[in-house]
Amino acid sequence: MNRLETMFYLSVLISSIVLIMVLAGYAQSPESCPPQPFADLSGAESFAGNEELPFRFPLDNLSSDTSPSYTQFCSGNNDKYHAAEDFLRPAGTPVYAMADGRISFSGPMGGYGWLIIIDHPQANLYSLYGHLSPSRWRKKSGLVKKGELIAYLGDSHENGGSREHPLVPHLHLGIRAGQRADYSSMGEWRWQAGWIKFCPPDLGWLKPSAIITSQAIPAGGFPDPAAGFLEIWWNELLAAGIFIIGGVCTLVIVIKKDKHFLLVIFGAILFAAGVIFAARQRVLVSYAVFAMAALLSAVGIYTVIRRFTKTSRSQS
Repeated sequence: MNRLETMFYLSVLISSIVLIMVLAGYAQSPESCPPQPFADLSGAESFAGNEELPFRFPLDNLSSDTSPSYTQFCSGNNDKYHAAEDFLRPAGTPVYAMADGRISFSGPMGGYGWLIIIDHPQANLYSLYGHLSPSRWRKKSGLVKKGELIAYLGDSHENGGSREHPLVPHLHLGIRAGQRADYSSMGEWRWQAGWIKFCPPDLGWLKPSAIITSQAIPAGGFPDPAAGFLEIWWNELLAAGIFIIGGVCTLVIVIKKDKHFLLVIFGAILFAAGVIFAARQRVLVSYAVFAMAALLSAVGIYTVIRRFTKTSRSQS
């Protein structure tokens, strides 16, 4: 084993130990987190027409006979806690922006059906609207004003459910301190979380009904949760590290086996994977995959061209 191989395997070993330590550090057990009942929404309908107030409730007819509540904030289910509030309404019910802001995500999202997230930088908040309809009109990008129509609630087979396993139509409303881009797309700190194993307020999630009814924004906006970069992003860093280590291993093995053309093939495969990760908003992972795809492809193309040039010269 030469010096280059020794350094390579040593770096892989060190990286693996660091990743294991990170995993161990964040594999904590859930804390006790009592459910928080809905705030009194009896006067919330008046917020919609008052332009001086920063927030409004994203649904109309709060005093209707239909049951307004479904799942409370911090309700428990199988050692996980609900990071939002659910409100029962029929499919097709209009959903409005709770405040001025900009749409930072609008698209299909697994068990949410169609999901919309709006950043509200003036309050240092973002609001999350889940179980929307992908078949009806929905706003896909741009600035929004408080009370602007953004989507409709989805039918039971398209709102995250299916015809075999329908989901009761309802609005999943989440509010969180910070902006969507401040959070990872993976792990308990993910920006699209519905049920998490940690107490939601500890991760920046706020009780929507209380925020809207209080109509109060702290000076400088709602404070971000006390967490470091690694605590929030370690899942994506781990996934990105695996791809980087795998790419470097592939590069070393292929060069050693003198099969440089395979680098171009592997590079194309990684590029396709990067497109998928980017579409799923896995920011750090997609960057790492694209970087390794570019590296493998560049080395492969360079060595193939260089070998072809040498062969042509020797034959002339």
